[in-house]
Amino acid sequence: MPVDILTVEDLYFRYNSSDVLSGISFSIKKGDYIGLVGPNGSGKTTLIKAILGLLKPYSGRIILFGDDIGAFSRWDKVGYLPQHIAALNPRFPATVSEVVAMGLLSKKQFPKHMNRSDHARVDNVLDLLDMKRHKNAPVGELSGGQQQRVLVARAIVNDPEFLIVDEPTDALDPEMRDRFFEIMQSLNKQKQVAIVIVTHDTGNIGRYTSKLLYVDKKIIFYGSFEDFCKSREITQFFGEFAQHVICHRHNQNIDCSSGDHGTD
Repeated sequence: MPVDILTVEDLYFRYNSSDVLSGISFSIKKGDYIGLVGPNGSGKTTLIKAILGLLKPYSGRIILFGDDIGAFSRWDKVGYLPQHIAALNPRFPATVSEVVAMGLLSKKQFPKHMNRSDHARVDNVLDLLDMKRHKNAPVGELSGGQQQRVLVARAIVNDPEFLIVDEPTDALDPEMRDRFFEIMQSLNKQKQVAIVIVTHDTGNIGRYTSKLLYVDKKIIFYGSFEDFCKSREITQFFGEFAQHVICHRHNQNIDCSSGDHGTD
């Protein structure tokens, strides 16, 4: 039976006495590949920050790898790719390989030294992202798309078991965007890494992920795209056209027409 990576139980979060998240409960298992979607102001970012231990919820529980989030310390198991390239300060006096190597430090005891194996891992992940030729370049000299690739490399160099990716492809050209999703699919399928991708692109996320977590302050839907497409309740909530757009995936014929709904 798949192992629970994350369990969220009846989570509430408030800003100024107003609920941003209300009664959020779901679990993520090893090998899950989830698209987290919702409109602006839906609470997606708040939920991710709570999962990462950056925000304390008003009530509810978050259990990560079997530990309550307040006591969790094994952050080497978790990879995080932030939304904004500003998270990688271009003025920071470091080379590409040095920034990527920071992703390995959480596994090391003090003093934190890089060995030959560590350098090889950095080279391998840079090669995977077609960035090895830039390994000695200062990060400030890179384009926005190249900086994003450096962040991807830093997030995956540590071989995380759980990877959270926030709006990952905004700065990537179409070719690198496809390559990025190939890498994510490989991590998910071959290494069973549980992945959550936060996105506004509801029309395309179904091409890549296997589950949809739709949040609008509460959970509107969590499950497979097939179940999403067959749900009469979802048709009533979104409207048939919007449901069809979310369902559409390459090389799959998911009929979201009203005459072919099953039961949810």
